[in-house]
Amino acid sequence: MMNLNFKNIADSYLFSTIARKVSEYSAAHPDANIIRLGIGDVTLPLAPAVTKAMHDAVDEMGKQETFHGYGPEQGYDFLKTAVQGYYASHSTKLDADEIFISDGAKSDLGNILDLFDTNITVLVPDPVYPVYVDTNTMAGRKIIFMDANESNGFLPLPDASIHADVIYLCSPNNPTGAAYDRAGLKAWVDYANRENAIILYDAAYECFIVDDTLPRSIYEIEGAETCAIEFCSLSKTAGFTGTRCGYTIVPLALQRDGLSLNKLWLRRQTTKFNGVPYIVQRGAAAVFSEEGLKQIQQNLSYYQQNANVLAQILDELGIWYTGGKNSPYLWLKCPNGMKSWDFFDLLLEKANVVGTPGAGFGANGEGFFRLTAFGDQAKTLEAAGRLKDLLGK
Repeated sequence: MMNLNFKNIADSYLFSTIARKVSEYSAAHPDANIIRLGIGDVTLPLAPAVTKAMHDAVDEMGKQETFHGYGPEQGYDFLKTAVQGYYASHSTKLDADEIFISDGAKSDLGNILDLFDTNITVLVPDPVYPVYVDTNTMAGRKIIFMDANESNGFLPLPDASIHADVIYLCSPNNPTGAAYDRAGLKAWVDYANRENAIILYDAAYECFIVDDTLPRSIYEIEGAETCAIEFCSLSKTAGFTGTRCGYTIVPLALQRDGLSLNKLWLRRQTTKFNGVPYIVQRGAAAVFSEEGLKQIQQNLSYYQQNANVLAQILDELGIWYTGGKNSPYLWLKCPNGMKSWDFFDLLLEKANVVGTPGAGFGANGEGFFRLTAFGDQAKTLEAAGRLKDLLGK
């Protein structure tokens, strides 16, 4: 009667384990000034343009003549048009019907699996964002892992000897911060089209790309419209982690087994999803206004400065890492051959700094560690000094 596949996932989520360990340490050391550079949650508030739009929308909802009830499950046209314009500003043309507004990338990355049979092979990178693995494990799908490692810069390329039906890619990557160049993504697009596979492309961190030679969308790559679904979120772009809004792109040209995945996703959403609240969508549309884009760039620059501070310390210490430049994450090699959780304990106990053990992201994460740039700037500077004091000895 029950879905016994749930028995195959860990009882404890990575970040709940971290929270427990930090809580226990704090209870034993109540005076410790702990700086958290672990969970990738933002710390800066919503942009003024966003909050104004949301306040205006609240006022609309309080008047009968401007009240909104159920909205379109795929999103209001005003927000879809704004997203369409954002892609166009990066030389990517989308049809409005290809854009589906959601409550965040995490939800859709799991929900999209409703379109696929359970009897398929799923290819995910190792190390990996746990949601990719857990959602497929819950359904009992076969999962194989691509080998992301230090030698390939944690940017694995296709293995022609392996067949996969669904492929997860994330660039800039969570947790490693590594970002694919156009040649790397083209290799994956060609592989997917050749294998008749679908790429689930997580672009949640595209807004952190500062290198103009790197693609911000997989649809910048020729052939992607026939093999890729792209997921993006305003969580990191505009601080919507507590507000919840994102979007998924399902191309009209994407078909398998004689079926349009765009039409299937529309049918799925109209059946299982009632849409993102009107007030939130008005705030999201303001993100893409001229004023909104300027304001969120100030926030992004704040986090990018944090990443620069951490990267400079790692450079001074001679510690190998990826990320930091085109990503809010820095993925570092634990010094002296330490294991991930041992390094976590060392930083917590000796520097009162919290990061994320790489082992929590998969077997290839052992011996590596993730730091995030989403913290307070003064605290990030303090944490960098503590890292230098501890590891520079």
